Amino acid sequence: MGTLSCVSTHAGETSEGPRGGSQTGARSNDDSQPRWILTGIGELCTARGSSPRGGAALGAVHTSHGQAIVFEGERIAAIGEEAEILADFGETTAQRFDAEGGLVIPGLVDAHTHPVFLGTREGEFEQRIAGASYLDIAKAGGGIRSSLAGVRGATAAELLGALIPRLDRFLALGTTTIEAKTGYGLTVADEIKGLDVIREAHRNHPVDLVATCLGGHDVPPEFTGRPKDWVEVVAKELWPEAATRAAFADVFTESHVFGLDDSRRLMESARDLGMGLRMHVDQLTSFGGAELAAELGASSADHLEHVTEHGIAALAERGVQPVLCPLVPLYLRETQEAPARAMVAAGLAPALSTDFNPGSCYCMSLFEVMSWGALRYGFSSGEALTAATLNAACTLGLGADRGTLEVGKRADLVITDLPSAKHLTYELGRSPVRHVIKDGRMAWDASSFQPTR
Repeated sequence: MGTLSCVSTHAGETSEGPRGGSQTGARSNDDSQPRWILTGIGELCTARGSSPRGGAALGAVHTSHGQAIVFEGERIAAIGEEAEILADFGETTAQRFDAEGGLVIPGLVDAHTHPVFLGTREGEFEQRIAGASYLDIAKAGGGIRSSLAGVRGATAAELLGALIPRLDRFLALGTTTIEAKTGYGLTVADEIKGLDVIREAHRNHPVDLVATCLGGHDVPPEFTGRPKDWVEVVAKELWPEAATRAAFADVFTESHVFGLDDSRRLMESARDLGMGLRMHVDQLTSFGGAELAAELGASSADHLEHVTEHGIAALAERGVQPVLCPLVPLYLRETQEAPARAMVAAGLAPALSTDFNPGSCYCMSLFEVMSWGALRYGFSSGEALTAATLNAACTLGLGADRGTLEVGKRADLVITDLPSAKHLTYELGRSPVRHVIKDGRMAWDASSFQPTR
């Protein structure tokens, strides 16, 4: 087995890579672009294309055996039968790496996380186990507001120090790109502090972070009884600063936080500044949030446990992607599930996410989420994989760059010890990750039990 250089940092900004119609791209004559080959692949499984896959196409993954992959720099240069790849590239390739017969899949993409916080909320978990509801805890001063003190009282360095180990765990669990939200500061200064922390982590950790400013996460305690005043602060003061640091803006649309009119005001003002829109909608009640997300042309409508048939139809008409969080109802002890099969039948292209956060889902494993996507939504292994890779990347505007294993795309992939793709949803409760390759370099080696940054 060859020895590969390990990731120290990655380029600060993502870029759209060249796309090729064939599975062999042009060779690079640039000696600064190291070339190496991944051999010994037992099974390779990936969706294909750069657009979100819905309906029957959701599960249409491509599975092959005996393949090899050639990497040049941070891109995939060729994929094909191992013997042919070695004949074409072997003599000019300095390094090889053996997948040892494991399943190889694209790097996982988590399209909904809240990783910037200080302090955990295991006490609230115990309250829910004892019978308290999410809203009960929130009304008593818990929930989102209980995380404000940690963020507000922390320096950027302290928040970064807490974030990096979380990113290490994401990476060790096969996730190479995450959408990262703020939302636990809820002052202009503290939300910007959180965005700066996300940017610094993106520059200095192998995992790519796509920043979302969740200025509409809750009404800050200083604005209790005056939600519209906070909406105007966000629209006029926070968004203009956030627009230079974040790709997306987000809002939690529910009756106890931001109603439809306030949510519309927040999202329209962010859109006017060029920010993409992501929205927490219809999570706790059938509130019409999905219809609003469709009206606004949001990039994603997230949660949707209580979405109606009318809401699904509206999302389908506008092509808004659902981001589903199957562990959250389980974590909150809620019985209502997102109607994922109805969404797929309507042609929607769902993504799966952890919704990692300190209160309603303290889990960073998309492997776990894929299994629960099967158990709760009836997703096949192929559907779950597409939802956690290509579709998730597409919600972030990155479908042309990552989310599948194809020539020209970013060389982000996971080498597992699984014998086949069907084990992605069949196995539960352990990590099958042996190695994670990020931007064409070895970023995680499970045998070392620590990230090789």
